[in-house]
Amino acid sequence: MANNVLLNSSDHKSLRVHNRYSAELGDNVMYSPTFAREFKTIQSHYPIVFQQQAGDNDFIAVALFGLQSNENLFLTDSGWDAPYIPIMMQRLPFSIGLYHDSASNDKKRMLNIDLDHPKVSNDESGERLFRDDGSTTDYLERASGLLETIHQSYGDDRAFAKKLAELDLLESVNMNIRLANGSEGQLVGFYTVNEQKLAQLTAEQLSELHKKGWLEAIFMVIASLSKVQNLVDRKSRAMAP
Repeated sequence: MANNVLLNSSDHKSLRVHNRYSAELGDNVMYSPTFAREFKTIQSHYPIVFQQQAGDNDFIAVALFGLQSNENLFLTDSGWDAPYIPIMMQRLPFSIGLYHDSASNDKKRMLNIDLDHPKVSNDESGERLFRDDGSTTDYLERASGLLETIHQSYGDDRAFAKKLAELDLLESVNMNIRLANGSEGQLVGFYTVNEQKLAQLTAEQLSELHKKGWLEAIFMVIASLSKVQNLVDRKSRAMAP
């Protein structure tokens, strides 16, 4: 369980963060949430699918890194083997916290850090968060910028996924997997865009999607499914003698 606390220079001046990727640092995950604004880059490397949340029309987009739980086929001895790393993986171990602002009597966004995350270090290794004078380092400024991007993307992306569900464009997908050694399996539990129903949308519906910038995102999701074979090839190489 995450131990998220409000980051501040008084309590956390000596903290450092390992700015690299490995299974030992918590990056051995099958998928990560992704946002429409990064779909164009994501689809060049990872399959984009949707995962259903608690509600019937509640979905989030995720980028797949593996074919089973706790598997990231992009991790190597030298780090993450892809030119682009999804923003939700880049932001770790930081997150956004909402705190009461007595001055405005409203909620204020602040930077949290998970003190129990394996990337957090109390020794001399890793990136510094604060300088000797207590000011933030360039590394922490960049992390803060990533979280602001996530915050700006979140609401629009939930609306995007909700619209796809309302238009009945999302369908459950079962992907058959066959590795080079002959072993077979299925990738289940995810959703993708139904191309037949997409083609049946009215001009008005397509125009609405286009105006919001969502039509391009839909095509990026469809195009990304070809990258499932990329995952299969990576796993086949990893399992080769």
